Amino acid sequence: MRFTIILLFILSCFQIQAQKGINFFHGTWEEALAEAKAKDKLIFVDAYAVWCGPCKRMAKNVFTDKKVGEFYNENFINMKIDMEKKMGRSFGRTYPVSAFPTLMYIDYNGELVHKVKGGQQIDPFIKLGKFALGKVDFSKDFKVAYEKGDRSPELVYNYVKALNKAGKSTLKISNEYVRSQNDLTTDQNLKFLLEAATHADSRIFDLMIENKSAIEKLTSKQDVKNKIEKACFKSAKKAVKYQNADLHKDALKKMKKYVPEKAAQFAVYAEMEFCLACGDGKKYLKACEKYAKKEAKNNPEKLNDLALAIFQNFPEDTGALKKAEKYAKKATEKGTEYNYFLTYATILLENGKKQDALIMANKSLDLAKGKRSAEGNVMRLIRKIERS
Repeated sequence: MRFTIILLFILSCFQIQAQKGINFFHGTWEEALAEAKAKDKLIFVDAYAVWCGPCKRMAKNVFTDKKVGEFYNENFINMKIDMEKKMGRSFGRTYPVSAFPTLMYIDYNGELVHKVKGGQQIDPFIKLGKFALGKVDFSKDFKVAYEKGDRSPELVYNYVKALNKAGKSTLKISNEYVRSQNDLTTDQNLKFLLEAATHADSRIFDLMIENKSAIEKLTSKQDVKNKIEKACFKSAKKAVKYQNADLHKDALKKMKKYVPEKAAQFAVYAEMEFCLACGDGKKYLKACEKYAKKEAKNNPEKLNDLALAIFQNFPEDTGALKKAEKYAKKATEKGTEYNYFLTYATILLENGKKQDALIMANKSLDLAKGKRSAEGNVMRLIRKIERS
C-alpha cells in the first residue's frame, strides 16, 4: 500500500503525445482482431447501452481525457460496442454482458483476458488497463524455440518484446544477444536495442544512446524519447526499492539530459517516492508541496489521493497531518465526489476537529446516497466520530 497511490500517477504521464481522448476503432470485430494481431495489442471493449448513465459519464469524462487517450491508444485497439444493436447482440453471444458498462480486455486470439462491470474514473481506469496488460504473456510462444537453441535476431527480438509486455526480466537474454553480435548497427539490431533498453542504469541503455541518431531515423525521435522516459522511470523505481541515492540521481540526470521538457515533472514524482522510501518525512512533504502546486493544483482526485498518502504514511506526524488536511480540503472545494469529503472528515477527526469532521461526513453521506457500499463506509465513520 505504501507506494500504491503515488505509483498510479507516474507511468501514464510518460506516454506518446496523442490526440485528446481515446481513438476508437470503427471496423468489424473480425477486423479488430486482425488489427490487434498485426500491432501485437489487446483489444479494449466498452460494451455499453445508449440509455446507461454511467456509460454516458465515462464517454464524456473519462474516454475524452488526454492521459487516458495517451495510455489506451498506445496499448490497445479500442472499441465501443452498443450491445443492443446487431453487432452487439452478435458479440454478446460470445462475450455475455449482464450490466452496463462492461469493460473487457480481449487478446488477438479472441480470449477474454479481463472483465469489469461498472463505470470507472480516470486513474482507476488506467490502472485497470495496466492490470489487463500484466495478465497477458505471449512469451511462452517463443520460449520453447529459444530454449532449443534458436538465436535468430527475429526470434530473440520477439521473445524480449513479449517478456517486456509481461513485465518479466529480459536483462540476461538481451545481454547474451548483444554480446553475440558483431554489428549492432543493422536495422534489426538497432530495433532490438530500442526494445531491450528497459532500464536507464544498464549497458544496453548506453548502447541505445550511442546509436540514438540511427535509431531515430529507423523509428522516430518520439519513440526514442518514450523509451528513455520509461527506462528512467524503471531505474527510479529500482532506486526506491533499494534506497539507492546514486541510482535515483542518475535517473533524474538522464531525464534532464535526454528529455528536458519532462524532467521537472519526472523529478517531482521521483523525489516523492524516493523520500518516502527512505523515511525522510521532511523532504517528502516538500516534494508533496511541489506536486500539489504543479500537478494536482486543479485536480481534486489527485489532491485527495495526496492527502490520503500523507495520512497513511505519517499518521503520527502532526505537521504532516496538517498538510494532509490542507490538501483534503482543497479536494472538496474542487470536486463533489463523496470520497473526497470522506477523506477530509477522516483527517479532521484525526486532527481533533470532531464537529467539523461530522459536518464533512454528513456531506459525504448525502453524496453517497444510492451507493450501498459507499453509504456503509461513510456510516462507519459517522459512528466512529459520534463515539469519540
